[in-house]
Amino acid sequence: MIENILPSGVATAELLQYPEDLKPHPAEEHLIAKAVEKRRRDFIGARHCARLALEQLGEPPVAIGKGERGAPVWPRGIVGSMTHCEGYKGAALAHKMRFRSIGIDAEPHEALPEGVLDSVSLESERKWLRGNDSELHLDRLLFCAKEATFKAWWPLTVRWLGFEDADISFTVQERPDGTSGGTFRSQILVPGQVNDGGPALTSFDGRWLIADGLILTAIAHA
Repeated sequence: MIENILPSGVATAELLQYPEDLKPHPAEEHLIAKAVEKRRRDFIGARHCARLALEQLGEPPVAIGKGERGAPVWPRGIVGSMTHCEGYKGAALAHKMRFRSIGIDAEPHEALPEGVLDSVSLESERKWLRGNDSELHLDRLLFCAKEATFKAWWPLTVRWLGFEDADISFTVQERPDGTSGGTFRSQILVPGQVNDGGPALTSFDGRWLIADGLILTAIAHA
């Protein structure tokens, strides 16, 4: 599904069902040696997708380490992002010569737990939600877009980006087939100096999709 909201040049892979015989890369086993079963499945499934995407790019399916704050350590010349939630594991990768960063996120299409919205949103975003009479769980969509924004931001800055540091606006299209989608813009509210010599970050543009009980958001920043 996620390939539908990412541009050409981004390789994607996803799992909607977890293969029971799926094993971790031997060089990654130490990273999850003490993890509970759910954490192991999330880790193994998402990295399995990442290796499938690497192969699509003509790259070897290598082990993917963990860096600061748990960020994946991609092979030289590769940018990417992974995500997982109940019923979904996915990855999106590209060559760095084409995209500066990628951020994806997946969430169940359900309302946020009570009390969470105020801690992850700005008043301008809550005002938009209050004024929208859609039956979609747009509060969870907002959270999902914030997560994708952070994943696109982190590799370029190696700095924290709080929920209050990006103001996100959406276009929304509900379709006859029961799916919904649109675009979003994440306006960055803090200085966006980067570590790759490129222009400072002021915003990210992304796309989103709701289908089959899932919310998917994606940013491919060129």
